[in-house]
Amino acid sequence: MASAGRVGRHLKSLIWRETIAEQVDAELDFHIEMLTRELMARGMTREAARGEAVRRFGDVNAVNATCRSIGTEREREMQRTEFFAELRQDIAYAVRHLIKSPGFTLVAILTLALGIGATTAIFSAVRSVVLRSFPWAEPERVMAVMERWNDRDGNVSAGNFVDWREASTSFSALAAEQFSSFNIAEGDQAERVSGGRVTQDFFAVYGARPLLGRFFLPEEDQPGREHVAVLSEGMWRRRFAGERGILGRVLRLSGREYQVVGVAPASFDPTASAEELWVPAAFTPERRAQHDEHYLFVTGLLKPGVARERAQSEMDGIMRGLAERYPKDDRGRGVRVAWLPEILIGDLRQRLFIMLGAVTFVLLIACGNVANLLLARGAARQKEIAIRAALGAGRGRIMRQLLTESAVLALVAAAIGLGLAHAGIKLLVANAPEGIPRLEQTRIDGVVLAFAVAAALASSLIFGLAPALRAARQNLQGTLKEGGRGMGTARDRIRSSLIVAEVALALTLLVGAGLLIRSALYLQSVRPGFDPSGILTARLALPQAEFKDPPQVIRAFKDVVERLQAAPGVRAAAVVSQAPMGPGGGSNGLVPEGKVPDPANIILARLRMVTPGYLATMKIPLKRGRGFTDRDIAGAERVMIVSEALAKAAWPGQDPIGKRIGCCEGGPTDPRYKTVIGVVGDVRSGGPTVEVGPEFYMPIEQMPPEAWDWVQRTMTLVARGATPDAASLTGAMRAAVREVGPQLPLYSVATMDESIRNSTAQARFNTILLTTLGVIGLLLAAVGIYSVIAYFVSQRSHEIGVRMALGAQSKDVVMLMTWQGLRPVFIGVALGAAGAFAAARLLRTSLYGVTETDPTTFAVVVAVLVAVALVATLIPARRATRVDPTAALQAA
Repeated sequence: MASAGRVGRHLKSLIWRETIAEQVDAELDFHIEMLTRELMARGMTREAARGEAVRRFGDVNAVNATCRSIGTEREREMQRTEFFAELRQDIAYAVRHLIKSPGFTLVAILTLALGIGATTAIFSAVRSVVLRSFPWAEPERVMAVMERWNDRDGNVSAGNFVDWREASTSFSALAAEQFSSFNIAEGDQAERVSGGRVTQDFFAVYGARPLLGRFFLPEEDQPGREHVAVLSEGMWRRRFAGERGILGRVLRLSGREYQVVGVAPASFDPTASAEELWVPAAFTPERRAQHDEHYLFVTGLLKPGVARERAQSEMDGIMRGLAERYPKDDRGRGVRVAWLPEILIGDLRQRLFIMLGAVTFVLLIACGNVANLLLARGAARQKEIAIRAALGAGRGRIMRQLLTESAVLALVAAAIGLGLAHAGIKLLVANAPEGIPRLEQTRIDGVVLAFAVAAALASSLIFGLAPALRAARQNLQGTLKEGGRGMGTARDRIRSSLIVAEVALALTLLVGAGLLIRSALYLQSVRPGFDPSGILTARLALPQAEFKDPPQVIRAFKDVVERLQAAPGVRAAAVVSQAPMGPGGGSNGLVPEGKVPDPANIILARLRMVTPGYLATMKIPLKRGRGFTDRDIAGAERVMIVSEALAKAAWPGQDPIGKRIGCCEGGPTDPRYKTVIGVVGDVRSGGPTVEVGPEFYMPIEQMPPEAWDWVQRTMTLVARGATPDAASLTGAMRAAVREVGPQLPLYSVATMDESIRNSTAQARFNTILLTTLGVIGLLLAAVGIYSVIAYFVSQRSHEIGVRMALGAQSKDVVMLMTWQGLRPVFIGVALGAAGAFAAARLLRTSLYGVTETDPTTFAVVVAVLVAVALVATLIPARRATRVDPTAALQAA
């Protein structure tokens, strides 16, 4: 009986698999029952025998638990062994099967590798710039604190910063930096390096630790004790070959001596400005009391547990108090506390994520193509899969085998894609515009590698799931009877749906690329407001220690201009505080004489301080009045020249000549009011991508003495050559500077044509990248359409032969196949147009001279896409007309 019961359980297990608990319970019951029967055979009653059997057996519950644990672990080990054994079999079979179809395998792998490689390259850039944490001790607590003026963020005055630092309780450290440049000369080597003048808590805000030496002491942030410097690791290694004895060494920076006290590690670049050295700011009492000059970048470290909102509220209150104490300088000004990484990254976050989304579209299109290839390949494998099913393979087992093949395909593609990504990263970094923080740190690391593998596995599911499901669900008997011929209408619908998706994604990419191309064409047609041909520009900084008095500074710059004008090949030369297309540049809030200086009447205008020949050198047209002459000097009537935009803003509908305008309140005798003597054409100073704004010009002879400290005695030399080859003037410009100061470095040398190109570098980069992705998407979509129609022709050769045998003409067959191919294209165009309308809004800030709903762009893109689809359809459609009706009928 017991044996029969056990046999019954074994038979039952063939149908319904028992759990480990059930098996243990049954086994223990069996042994206790056997012992009970043995005791009953010796004369004991059943109840007594049962009790004695349990007693002899020991702690049944403990034995049960132990057996269950052992059984569970053994079951898991068997399952793992079985799983990995089957996985090895599936992988080996997949590799053999893929090798047997080299054409299919090569096309599929290259298609996927292109998509995975491009996606990985863009993701690595996004991670480096946006996702990777900044290398600060507590980056979540580091804030930027900015002044607000006319709803714009701006720099901070020294007076406001000092008052903020004294009154604020939300920050454990508050620091300011004045971005500066320094002339450094040792022997015959002179160069200009970027750096900063910083307050005592600057390094503490970021929790930085020196690589060598120390950072600044509080007492060194005082006038007269500030002659110490901290070098960046990059400068230490580049200029001083990593000498360990650099500490204590005295360097001559801009004519003054500074002792090196420390070296900051390479990871320390808090403002992404690539500073190479820092010196103490050491505000004088006069600067500490100055609330009207705004040139400091302020950062702060929130105290633990203090929220940004609390700090914002406190700073708002402090700023209201300053506005009451200093109404002339701080009335109408606000303050904003923002997370520093958001300020550094800015709109790059959105731009990079847009590109990541675009390249993901390319990957999805590639997945659609591979899915279509697998569906076509599945037609030839129907009989093989049917036989496997007939031999006992379940649907799950078949699906796992097919998905394993997809995964192997994707992982091989990922390996190749990583190589493409490595090359793509190099191209991306080399051709990207300047100003993208941390982009140069982009590389393939563990996270990027994991992303590539995840993208490959996700792709294998995307392109492999539909073919695997279709293959696993096929009709076994029908397939064996038909010998594997025919895919069925349902599978055709799947392939057509994939084409719809590919076309929709490609259209979205192409519309974005088309809009950016239209923008690029517009930017090329924009006139800068001057003639850039033949102009060379360069920056020149005079060290304060050697050129202390303003008249001496003015004389030095005029001497350089005179020598440059006398050089062969130079038609004209001048000096300007900041040439068009250059970074930075000062601006002032101007109020026309007679108006109250409140925010409603203040006009924010860009200031350019120039020598008399500047307008003629740049060929900026004089619309009215006169230009500057050598008589516009200190002590003479204070004059200015305004742009047309400033004239319209200050005196709409009036003649501005003779009008007066100033940058502070006061009456007609206020010395800071100037008389307008001329009106010039508007200049796109920031490049074609920046709208024209108000500007005004002042002669350098009438610059206030303190202005030379604002600009750090740094000006831009401009020279126009006799030929368009502006670069040929470089030697003459350097020679003219050497005659004034043998160790004065000339830096930022560039032709104006180069500067204009650089000003549109970001727009051009976006256009090239998205256009490349759009073209790739278009080609992949065309290949997908071609493969589908070619497959339809091969599968319907019998039907086509019958039609032609019954009298159908070649054109009828072509029309049938063409319509078969274009129908999903038209559906994809409709869906893609709707998606493109929504996606184009993301490009709004990158478009110039064209709207995101530009009908011309949409019409051209649709026409191009349909034309390419038509060509991809006609090639296999025309091949269908060459089907031999007799052969097709005999093959049936």
